[in-house]
Amino acid sequence: MSELTIGYAAMLEQFHPSEAVALTETAERLGFSGCMAADHFAPWVPSQGQSAFVWNVLTAVGERTTGDLGPGVVCPSFRWHPAVVAQAAATLEAMYPGRTWLGVGAGEALNEHVLGGYWPEAGERSRRMFEAVDLINQLFQKSLEGKDSKFAGEFFTMETTRLWTMPETAPEILVATAGPINAKKTGRSADGIITVGAPAEKIEMLLGRFAEGAREVGKDPETMPKVLQLHLSWAETDEEALANAMTEWPNGGMKFGKADIRSPHDFAAMAQLVRPEDFEGRMVISSDPDVHLRHIQGLVDLGFDRVYLHNVGRNQERWLEVFGEQVLPRLHR
Repeated sequence: MSELTIGYAAMLEQFHPSEAVALTETAERLGFSGCMAADHFAPWVPSQGQSAFVWNVLTAVGERTTGDLGPGVVCPSFRWHPAVVAQAAATLEAMYPGRTWLGVGAGEALNEHVLGGYWPEAGERSRRMFEAVDLINQLFQKSLEGKDSKFAGEFFTMETTRLWTMPETAPEILVATAGPINAKKTGRSADGIITVGAPAEKIEMLLGRFAEGAREVGKDPETMPKVLQLHLSWAETDEEALANAMTEWPNGGMKFGKADIRSPHDFAAMAQLVRPEDFEGRMVISSDPDVHLRHIQGLVDLGFDRVYLHNVGRNQERWLEVFGEQVLPRLHR
């Protein structure tokens, strides 16, 4: 069983890339280890204000920190061909060996619609993602062997090629999912799973299905990364923590699927309907570090070995100090 690490979730929708890199560096100095950086083409709502290119930011993070790093998550399907994602991930791992991982997901129209292609329903998006994982795995493996390969699938074609810059070991592929069918497929196809905060019974189900899928193909789920991205709101007062959630991260209170919404301006209109009670059960909002500690520990106890925390407010440095001192040292597997 691997040790628990608590990393920093660099929300590139909220922070200028230089600030995001500096905050990640500060987080490591204060006891956090690792960085999950968001891959967005647009922020959720215009007031968040940013959306930097994730690979540039991860390279800068790699130069200025020593922990793990990876995109949380890239969609290897619409804006990106899987072979290009594979090249980006292989290059990052070649530069920072043993530190990087590739997080992938099925995508959201907010980011992927910019190319103007057809936006399919959820089932097809999932099939595309898993086919992309197969292509990336094949390209990694053949390139490590010094061989060319080609691919012809339902959604993707790759003509004969290889990755000429490869690390000694390919980066782990972690699939982001919150549904039982995809969790089981993830156990079969990927190296690990990423999910977001949810009620304990749902997470137990997801990790159980992930383990089933892994065992079906002869893998040991106990040795596979189980990664949690957790949004929270901490501030010096409960009122400020709630205000931060309402103004900075209203998407966290939207109790519906968001993958088909194309515009930050549409999200802003929907945000007018979000009420404080909509965050209940979805995100902890509290000024008490112990409340957050108990919630995070409860999720860790379900089996996660890596947790990346995102405080939704702009009060990042103060939050990093408080959690680095009062929360991180008390978390354990």
